[in-house]
Amino acid sequence: MAVQVQQPGLPQRTIAFYHDVMTEMKKVTWPDFPQVRQLSISVILLSLFIGGLIAIMDVILQQVLVRWIPSLFGG
Repeated sequence: MAVQVQQPGLPQRTIAFYHDVMTEMKKVTWPDFPQVRQLSISVILLSLFIGGLIAIMDVILQQVLVRWIPSLFGG
């Protein structure tokens, strides 16, 4: 004969989840404002750099694929 274990209802599980989340959030070390500013600037600069590389690659590939290759085949 199998014994069924009574599981707590949705309200009790929701409250337990909330308490668990609050306990874990107290353990988090949050960055201070200078760290946030420095990391934000780094992300913005890296994004601009990668965007610039993609733009340069786009121009180069456009030249190769649209102008040079057709001119090789008399187009």
